[in-house]
Amino acid sequence: MYDIIDSHCHIYPDGIALKAVEAVDRFYDGLPAEHHDGTVATLLASGRAAGISRFVVHSVATKPHQVSSINRFIAGAVAASEGAFIGMGTMHLDSDDLRRDFEELRVLGLRGVKLHPDIQRFRLDDPRAMEIFAMCEDAGLPVCAHTGDYRYDFSNPPRVARVLRAFPRLKFIGAHFGGWSVWDEAARVLADFPNIVVDSSSTFYAVSPAKARELIRIWTPDRVMFGTDYPLWPQQRDVDFLMKLELDDADCRKIFRDNAAALFGAK
Repeated sequence: MYDIIDSHCHIYPDGIALKAVEAVDRFYDGLPAEHHDGTVATLLASGRAAGISRFVVHSVATKPHQVSSINRFIAGAVAASEGAFIGMGTMHLDSDDLRRDFEELRVLGLRGVKLHPDIQRFRLDDPRAMEIFAMCEDAGLPVCAHTGDYRYDFSNPPRVARVLRAFPRLKFIGAHFGGWSVWDEAARVLADFPNIVVDSSSTFYAVSPAKARELIRIWTPDRVMFGTDYPLWPQQRDVDFLMKLELDDADCRKIFRDNAAALFGAK
């Protein structure tokens, strides 16, 4: 019924994909009750079976020496996808040359930067992260950051708010409705900032339909993008959940496709 862009997908080389997924599983204390294998082939097969036509793909460097190889892998996957993939690059705050890494991902044609403060173990408002945000703001590239975790204070709403105040022209994507596991705080603290959009990834498993409608109302359908957090959750389930919210047709089109298409310049 809708042309769908999945705005939040992690992919890994086939040889390490299952190991990477298992590591994420352990980080979240075994949270995913059902997950895919993290490969490109499975993303395409399971996503298309769910009616998804395009995918924003990325991966996270847990060590600085991984940055270049991950970004080249993502760029290669984009090139081989025949238009199905939109790629975001990774960066790591302990790199000896953040500018070099940033320029390389731009040369590779990647459309933004993905950061995961809780896995990469840095505070979102760390001065080195601020360097990355400044580069992205100047270049007009979006930043997608994992936001929120009740167990830690690397990316919780007050830190996000400091970034949004410091970089009012930054295109900031707050994953997981702006604050995984702290959704109400995120909505209260962040929703009035005009320079943040959110995605719906890793949220629908934990909230009721009524709560999901409330979050969409607070953030507004103009600032919510559909995302599944592949490979952690079955994509079909998230598509079905959103469809059953019985939103207006125009709002569904914005969330499923139009907002992501506008942000990433996708036709």
